[in-house]
Amino acid sequence: MDADRPRLAVISFHTSPVAVPGRRDAGGMNVYVRASAQALARHGYALDLFTRQDGSGPPVETLAEGVQLVRIPAGPARPLPKQALAALAPEFALGVARFRMDQGLRYALVHSHYWLSGLAGMRLARRWNVPHIAMFHTLGAVKNRARLGEAEPPARIAGERTVARAADRIVCATVHEQGLLRRLYGVDADRTAVIPCGVDTTLFRPRNRATARAHLALPADERIVLYVGRIEPLKGLDVAVDALARLGDPAPLLLIVGGDDTAQPEIARLRALAATRRVAERVRFVPAVPQQLLPLYYAAADLCIVPSYYESFGMAALEAQACGRPVVASRVGGLTDVVRDGVTGYLVPWHCPEPFTERLDLLLRNDALRERMGQSAREHATRFAWPAIARRLEALYADVTDRRARELCHPDRWVGAHEMCHVA
Repeated sequence: MDADRPRLAVISFHTSPVAVPGRRDAGGMNVYVRASAQALARHGYALDLFTRQDGSGPPVETLAEGVQLVRIPAGPARPLPKQALAALAPEFALGVARFRMDQGLRYALVHSHYWLSGLAGMRLARRWNVPHIAMFHTLGAVKNRARLGEAEPPARIAGERTVARAADRIVCATVHEQGLLRRLYGVDADRTAVIPCGVDTTLFRPRNRATARAHLALPADERIVLYVGRIEPLKGLDVAVDALARLGDPAPLLLIVGGDDTAQPEIARLRALAATRRVAERVRFVPAVPQQLLPLYYAAADLCIVPSYYESFGMAALEAQACGRPVVASRVGGLTDVVRDGVTGYLVPWHCPEPFTERLDLLLRNDALRERMGQSAREHATRFAWPAIARRLEALYADVTDRRARELCHPDRWVGAHEMCHVA
């Protein structure tokens, strides 16, 4: 029963864990929050995932045994731009606190995802006198350094600094992100924990290419290069289109899976570029699809391309590899940890089409190499299976809660209430 489980409060304020990745503000973080919660529940935890009520679902929804999604009213019950949400963080936190009181619950800790969630999470952790673990997933200062798209506002940078200073521990998906937190925000290494994102290796697994193509009504004899993710300038899809145009006649089919109505301006820009490069008929856009369907797209492809200007981790690259598909990716951010250059795919250090073309052409022309890299990719991806990631998160939770209990029970930190030594 849930009453017998240690209970965690997980904050995903600005985006719901059940949102379809590739749409609007949904991506790898949404997958992470939901999948890690389900993995931790199998390790004996109960988790309440708190998100803002945007009109998309009921107040409380059971996602799995031990995992429930709680939608908290804060502002109008409709999607809002992220820049409007920081002001709603206090209202959201108050709603979470009321839910806890109404349900008679106690939480061992708060784990917040993204800086907006961190603003609410640090208020709740102080209110309940429990540890606060933060995970940023992306950093505004890093996105601004890429100088693509709309600049991240100063309020975000300041908010990230505030959350970083207040958190008991910050989870970093890669050593690279750990270094960025140290350089950009002055976070000491001993206040961070490097724990990679995970992948569901039972869902994302090698499947028959011909069967997948038939199911998706894709041509059986075409070479297919796949991109999966949000469609925005930061993702570098212009480089993918330019590389495609250099791959001979006929060029492979570039299948771009992701995006929704908010991505239409960027899709229009990419279509115009493809027309200019005379490959318009070789670029196909597919709206974002549910996680359960994504493995078919990876299976149908010959390889996956991730030409981003920055990726904090690179969930799509990991999913592709779990499906046995090699990846050609930019040598940036977390992709340097996810893709093993020359073993599971290639990392391209220059963000221009020519080197991408060279690596794509090499893999598309060499079936044996592509097959060998695909096998290595699957083997590499199994290291990121969710059960192993959950064990590392569990060890982190035990460390921070034990440390907090020792601090509260220390004679020099006595607070006058015996039960404070048993934070739950």
